Amino acid sequence: MERKVLGRGLEALIPVDPTILHERVQMLSISKIQASRFQPRLNFSTEKIDELAKSIKEKGIIQPVLVRAVDGDHFELIAGERRLRAAKTLGFTELPAIIRRVADSDLLEMSIIENIQREELNALDEAKAYRRLGQEFGLTQDTIAERVGKDKSSISNLLRILNLPELIQNYLSKGMITFGHAKALLSIHDQKRQIKFCEEIIQKGLSVRQAELGFSHRAPGKPAGGLKSAAPQDMNLKNLEEQMQHALGTKVRITHGKKRGKIEIEYFSLEDLDRVLKLFNINH
Repeated sequence: MERKVLGRGLEALIPVDPTILHERVQMLSISKIQASRFQPRLNFSTEKIDELAKSIKEKGIIQPVLVRAVDGDHFELIAGERRLRAAKTLGFTELPAIIRRVADSDLLEMSIIENIQREELNALDEAKAYRRLGQEFGLTQDTIAERVGKDKSSISNLLRILNLPELIQNYLSKGMITFGHAKALLSIHDQKRQIKFCEEIIQKGLSVRQAELGFSHRAPGKPAGGLKSAAPQDMNLKNLEEQMQHALGTKVRITHGKKRGKIEIEYFSLEDLDRVLKLFNINH
């Protein structure tokens, strides 16, 4: 299935003018290419960089990086930081690149879209990137949602996790809890209790549903404890449920019986329904 292009897409944001000399692929000195100030991805997996380096060593760099000119003969990345990092580990001195003219506001937007399209942004980095679009460039949540191809509720839910304590945000960034867990923790208004419940989730391997049930049945002053660990099958279903929720940008419930089950996907308006249908390439 062909991946749906988010928002306006990179090509809409980076106009290509074949009459401009700089639109051709050029070899640029790596020493003159700097990482983007607007890179929304804050953490890079060493393992994935090594895997990419191995691929580049075997097949070369198939796709050139995108850059813009800054400070004379130096350049700032628009897209391709993993390729740049991998090339550096291999000792490359040059990279194939395309030079384009891009404004600051479009650069951050393009970086977000590129990373989401490649499914490389975790929820926390995505939330911080949307906050920057709002704070630094004055974009409303409606405008951000339109440009990245998501509904406003998805943007709002992501931004809310930035209200969690920094420790919980670190757990989320490291993959120790999921975005679903983080949203569940927002229902607790005391930060110390949020941290306490979060550590219980990690220690017991609780699913999002188990965590939500634990929060709703536990009195505010009652000490932690007494929640059961997830059964392997239940844990797998809940993980799948959470992945679908993140992919679709809306609530998903999976109910599984002995032989059959059902998947429920919520939508909030006819426009939201249309958005979800388009994700499945369904025209109506």
